[in-house]
Amino acid sequence: MFFGLSPEQQDYQRALRDFFRSSSTSQDVRRLTGDERGYDETAWRRMAGDLGVQGLDIPEQYGGSGASFIELAIALEEAGYALGGGPLFASSVLASTCLQRSGDTRAMAEHLPGIASGQKIATLAVADDNGAWDPAAFSGLKARHDGRDYVLSGTKSYVLDAHVADVILVMAQTEDGSAIFAVNSPARGLRQTRLPLLDQTRRMSRLEFSEVPGRLVGAPGAAERVVTRTLLTAAVALGAEQVGGIRRCLEMAVEYAKIRVQFNRPIGGFQAVKHMCADIYALMETARSAVLYGAWCVAHDTSDLAAVAHLTKAYCSEAYYKAAADNIQLHGGIGFTWEHDCHLFFKRATASLQYLGSPRFHRELLAQAINL
Repeated sequence: MFFGLSPEQQDYQRALRDFFRSSSTSQDVRRLTGDERGYDETAWRRMAGDLGVQGLDIPEQYGGSGASFIELAIALEEAGYALGGGPLFASSVLASTCLQRSGDTRAMAEHLPGIASGQKIATLAVADDNGAWDPAAFSGLKARHDGRDYVLSGTKSYVLDAHVADVILVMAQTEDGSAIFAVNSPARGLRQTRLPLLDQTRRMSRLEFSEVPGRLVGAPGAAERVVTRTLLTAAVALGAEQVGGIRRCLEMAVEYAKIRVQFNRPIGGFQAVKHMCADIYALMETARSAVLYGAWCVAHDTSDLAAVAHLTKAYCSEAYYKAAADNIQLHGGIGFTWEHDCHLFFKRATASLQYLGSPRFHRELLAQAINL
């Protein structure tokens, strides 16, 4: 079975690479860390209009391109390489997958076209304040039936890009079991508090709900299944981002090894430096293999997605962290400074290590998935 990219996918990858290199330079990334919204709205519209990125994994009947998750994974790798993409992960991975997995045609018709066009930003709120990522344990939010609709009370935390979201999909507990609700933002009774993060290229919030109206998405009692599948998809998507970050760390390390001179020769000529660069390359290729297979499993909805997604998240997270740390070590003193870009990727790698669950958490779930 061939898991490489087709010529058409390679062409699309090159177009994406050119786009992110021009729209998400180091200067852009640094500028946006101090921006209230955290992303460039012009680049976001271009990404939707020129490349159709936001709608890659959305069916044509709902305004998407009807491609597949594999194409979306390609886009996420390029976004991870440039630390760009804006709220792409929140909207086109978390929210879009949750809506499609819910099977609620009304909700999909209401929200997916806007997500695909980039005119609507959505996100998913599931984790509680304890930072656990087990859907069976999410209980920080309660939903009470109030006539025709529901009202939500409680808290959710670590919600990606909630500050710019037009709609927030929320997992809450009802009398009939866990369910998913769509909450318009801003809404009466909804309070957002920005969380301080090591990775300043991301935005996460803690949400407090006080009798906030929400519309039911899907069937009551089905949320655990939907969210579990959504988080498995997100684990593979995050792995794609991480592969892009590893690739950039490798390029930075090789470029510096060629120009940094020590003892009258470029440090790239020393065996220890060669080994370090070779190790990063090996990490990148093995991580990419895991992501490509994981993306194929998502696109074809295979039975082994759980095992592959957990493996991908655990491996890619640790691979990115090591690549980013080795990149700083190879750069020496300059790699620790604010002026150099090394720290941007190290902070993203460190934050991604824990987002959606730690490698240890996913290795435990992998063991369960393969009956170890």
